[in-house]
Amino acid sequence: MKKNIAITLAVTLFSITACNSSLIPIENSYKEKAVALLNSIETGNKEATSYVNPDQYIQHNLAVGDGLAGFGAVLQALPEGSAKVDVRRAFQDGDYVFTHTDYNFFGPKVGFDLFRFENDLIVEHWDNLAVKSDLPNPSGHTQLDGTAELKDLDKTEENKALISDFVDTILVNGQLDKLGNYFDGDNYIQHNTAIADGLSGLGQALETMAQQGIEMIYDENHIVLGEGNFVLSISEGTFAGEPTSFYDLFRVENGKIAEHWDVIETIIPVDQWKNSNGKFGNL
Repeated sequence: MKKNIAITLAVTLFSITACNSSLIPIENSYKEKAVALLNSIETGNKEATSYVNPDQYIQHNLAVGDGLAGFGAVLQALPEGSAKVDVRRAFQDGDYVFTHTDYNFFGPKVGFDLFRFENDLIVEHWDNLAVKSDLPNPSGHTQLDGTAELKDLDKTEENKALISDFVDTILVNGQLDKLGNYFDGDNYIQHNTAIADGLSGLGQALETMAQQGIEMIYDENHIVLGEGNFVLSISEGTFAGEPTSFYDLFRVENGKIAEHWDVIETIIPVDQWKNSNGKFGNL
């Protein structure tokens, strides 16, 4: 039954270009449209495909073909009855919506998705996916738990500026002597699977990686997006020598970083790309 739903949705994706009504803006918020499209992976909801511009859907997941045809092909390849989607957080910054999702998508995964809207329709998609861990981190947190409460909307730009400065100063330029400027002492909740809470936990993890000869290098930050107290940073670099995409979600409280979630994904070799748009293209 689930396989039939996936095939039906894929056929809809291929044929929707013939339906002029799909180009008429539909009165739902950008967040609702993005979440509905993600949920349609599991439910097969045909209406959700009308939130996508059939003539322009630029795909940056390098394992997926470009356009709606590429999306449809992936849906058809999903094992029968396997797809599960649980969007835990969704935020909007201008024409962008970013989400944090618990997936079963060719196996249990955690993912961030970023959608760009134009004329009220989705025209572009980026994401980062990682295998979902079966175990909590050293402080008992999972990759997805924690608050999703959105507040401090009047501080969005202030919070984005804080995270932009943190990423540039600490992650890209490695000025670790300034680390304390961004946190309220050791009060810091961590959701990375290998790192404990607090600056002490972060320091211990970095020390352990150094002892093992593992380097995590942020070379460039591509974009910082936010809504209220939640800010997403998208960067590229290397992890253990492999080209890597870093998606870091921060919760800011009283001008300090209070909580962090991330998804770290190795960038597949160019000869395996199914589109030519690049992992960070247009960001």
